[in-house]
Amino acid sequence: MSTASITLRPQPATEYLLRIADTALIHAQRLTEWCGHGPIIEEDIALTNIALDLIGQARALLTHVGRRDGQGFDEDQLAFLREEHDYRNLTLAELPLRRGGGDFADTVLRNLLLATWFKLLWQRLQASTDAEVAAIAGKALKEARYHQGHAAEWVVRLGDGTEESATRMRAALQRAWPYVAELFEADAVDAAATAAGLGPSFDELQAAWHDELAPVFAEAQLTLPAAGAFRSTGRRGVHSEHLGYLLAEMQHLQRAYPGGAW
Repeated sequence: MSTASITLRPQPATEYLLRIADTALIHAQRLTEWCGHGPIIEEDIALTNIALDLIGQARALLTHVGRRDGQGFDEDQLAFLREEHDYRNLTLAELPLRRGGGDFADTVLRNLLLATWFKLLWQRLQASTDAEVAAIAGKALKEARYHQGHAAEWVVRLGDGTEESATRMRAALQRAWPYVAELFEADAVDAAATAAGLGPSFDELQAAWHDELAPVFAEAQLTLPAAGAFRSTGRRGVHSEHLGYLLAEMQHLQRAYPGGAW
């Protein structure tokens, strides 16, 4: 297997699925930074297991993309041999967590924001006209429900906890919130997916997402920040400065030892 980067020329359906798969993949990669560093051993294991669930979801979708796209790429090539501008993950998923300024509050908050988004998306993807996507969604939905519940418990525990934990949770919310708008932006890719019955437009998830999170934030005594004008653009391939460093670490083994196997 070559170590050279692959170049995608995705059709709208491929682009739509990559936005989901890449968000799961990059979110998982960030969560693995906690392996061996969790605040308690149970949470160390829980975060690692959540990351493994997300990698499984990404792997299933990337395998499917490789088969339906017609360009002959497999899941490993799609995961490890693309350049930064070919990743379509939400920017929120790539922001640093344990390293680079974030802390455990950022982690559990992001888990809640993204798990709720994933849960609502998987629910709707069960009705996809693509039978393989519908099957993937059925399994992933069960995992997303657990991820959401686990994260919600921690957000409440910290937000309604000590003065320090509440302060850290409020700060984490301020850091994450500017990137939330991207979760619900709709464009031509969404329109094509909806027209084909592949999946919902992302903006269709927004109202339900807010409804599910409102009681959690209320119990955690968190007030949602005001919406701002900033819009992140990761799902269009225009990323923050953080993704390049993440990919350099994530892709190292595949590029150094192409086709390597355990």
